[in-house]
Amino acid sequence: MKQWLKDNRGFLLFLLCFGFVRTAVADWNPIPTGSMRPTILEGDVVFVNRLAFDAKIPLTDVSIARLGEPRRGDVVTFSSPKDGTRLIKRIVGLPGDVVQMRDEVLFVNGEQAEYTDMTPASEVLGGDVSVPAIRATEHVAGSSRTVQILPRMGARRDFGPLKLPADQFFMLGDNRDNSEDSRFIGPVPRALLIGRAHHILLSADITGNWLPRWGRTASAIQ
Repeated sequence: MKQWLKDNRGFLLFLLCFGFVRTAVADWNPIPTGSMRPTILEGDVVFVNRLAFDAKIPLTDVSIARLGEPRRGDVVTFSSPKDGTRLIKRIVGLPGDVVQMRDEVLFVNGEQAEYTDMTPASEVLGGDVSVPAIRATEHVAGSSRTVQILPRMGARRDFGPLKLPADQFFMLGDNRDNSEDSRFIGPVPRALLIGRAHHILLSADITGNWLPRWGRTASAIQ
């Protein structure tokens, strides 16, 4: 065993450094669901900056230093406060904000979101099943993003008002009628934030022909 360790110490050191970087500095996450459509698609692999908000002891949620503040509109990965599942959503509510939804319309601190550039689309739910969709640009509280609404889906379209406690954030998926987010799992404590998603590293059409989607490679997440 000693000889094996000696002969392979370079490779073992590489694995140790690789593991440290992935658990403490930067990570990449394959996306299995469509909860962030149209911003992020199934089969995208996103780059996540784990040092965007906190430096943490690897493999724990213990922060040893605050490095930055989450911003409204950030796309982030986090551990679900419900069951620990890793999720990726968008921050729409910051600590102290009052968040509400009325018939799918988002309100932040009493300000009603404005929806522009509304266009029809189609959402594939699996196999050959598809439903009509509407995509629009949502503007509220100084941030904007493209969201998708599925009129025929029975989603939770009314919520709150809820005032967010200190160090807790309200998350929504951009695909509003097909996302398990803070409407269902509650606000997300800062300690459960993993990092900010910056870019799509690569992408493949995992719901269709599995071919690469070169046009999405290295694109920034807005």
